[in-house]
Amino acid sequence: MNHVLNGIMGLCVADALGVPVEFVDRETLEKNPVVGMRAHGTYNQPAGTWSDDTSMTLCLMDSLIKGLDYNDIMSNFIKWKNEGKYTPYGEAFDIGITTGESLRRFEEGTPPLECGGKNERDNGNGSLMRILPALFYLQSIYGIKFGDAYGAAEEAYGIIHNISALTHAHKRSKIACGIYVSVASMLPGGEDLKAAVRTGIYKATRYYREQSYFVDELEHFSRLEKRDFAQLPVKEIRSSGYVVDTLEAAIWCLLNTDNYKDCVLKAVNLGKDTDTVAAVAGGLAGLEYGYEGIPQDWIDKIAGREYIEDLCNQFNLSLVRKGAEKLLQFIPYFETATEENVCRWEKERKPGENHRTLPYPVYDRTLKDFIREFYETNLISPNYSDILDNRNLKDMNGINDAIAKADIELLRAILTKYIIRERFCDGVWAIAVKNGIFLGILNRFQELLR
Repeated sequence: MNHVLNGIMGLCVADALGVPVEFVDRETLEKNPVVGMRAHGTYNQPAGTWSDDTSMTLCLMDSLIKGLDYNDIMSNFIKWKNEGKYTPYGEAFDIGITTGESLRRFEEGTPPLECGGKNERDNGNGSLMRILPALFYLQSIYGIKFGDAYGAAEEAYGIIHNISALTHAHKRSKIACGIYVSVASMLPGGEDLKAAVRTGIYKATRYYREQSYFVDELEHFSRLEKRDFAQLPVKEIRSSGYVVDTLEAAIWCLLNTDNYKDCVLKAVNLGKDTDTVAAVAGGLAGLEYGYEGIPQDWIDKIAGREYIEDLCNQFNLSLVRKGAEKLLQFIPYFETATEENVCRWEKERKPGENHRTLPYPVYDRTLKDFIREFYETNLISPNYSDILDNRNLKDMNGINDAIAKADIELLRAILTKYIIRERFCDGVWAIAVKNGIFLGILNRFQELLR
């Protein structure tokens, strides 16, 4: 499953739905709601035209393919603004005031991390709308739950804040981006959607409460922390370009629907900043429901669809490579490892008892380092069981035989299954070493990523 494609196409399609009715008020849309792709409207564009939300997201994604370089990200923004690159038809037709001022500063020689607006009035949604690619980049470094890796939270949130600060440097915009990425990191996690969203919000707000620099701003996000936030009536949900309004509206739409289509249509029909509220909601909904959950007739109308999907695939491959490279360093270890030298079995006497428990495996440090590195990559496959079932791989013999010709998605699923199965302490990792499973998976990754 390509989570990059899920999220970015989810964002783009929703953006395009909202473009024709941007600035239209809620009352008007109640009488004539958006139900699919429209043409013309606010910017007189063809159906399937996306705006700055998607353009700046693509700018960021294209830069992150090469690594994190704030100067390069800003240079891509300039190409978008001046040359019409990363646009549907070669022209940037919608640029926010704060974003425009930040890009002007960069062109005049201001360092990238000093370009963003720092005043309270600079808290539009212009960084929130394009922050999603940062999630995938962070997952390639710190793991799919990017803030859980030891010592990673400060570094990860720092990167989020810096990417926001390129155009929107106020603390409130940075927090909004941090909460959004934290929520997105929980999707899809195989758990109840509402629980996943609550966990994402809790993790982010807990981090900010521990930071004296940010703690005074958390009051602006207090509604999100309430357990009954999803029950707020629509009249209390604002859909303006203010970053807090946009974040609240997007999450509220996600929590009050159970599929991609309904989520993004609800977001669009809130009115006002329709394209951005929908794009922010659509990124989350794309992650939750997948590419296949987006109506095909909407996807078919997206301008430059092949270009966007190709860029998503390039980005995804670059991130898989980044994660795999952490594990490929263990190939020499597995070439000589044996079951006996990576694992010993011990018994443990329980306090107050005369008998011993069943033996349990104790693994050598290098194998445990390999497992730890795996959990700190983006290679974990949350849906590994579904992937194996869809490939009709029902037993371990069939799974093992599939490794030699597996694609990246299947390799991730097989590796995840083997590593997670050890939770019962029954020596699965030792068997995987004995049968050359880990070595086979790593060799296949190396073949695919050459």
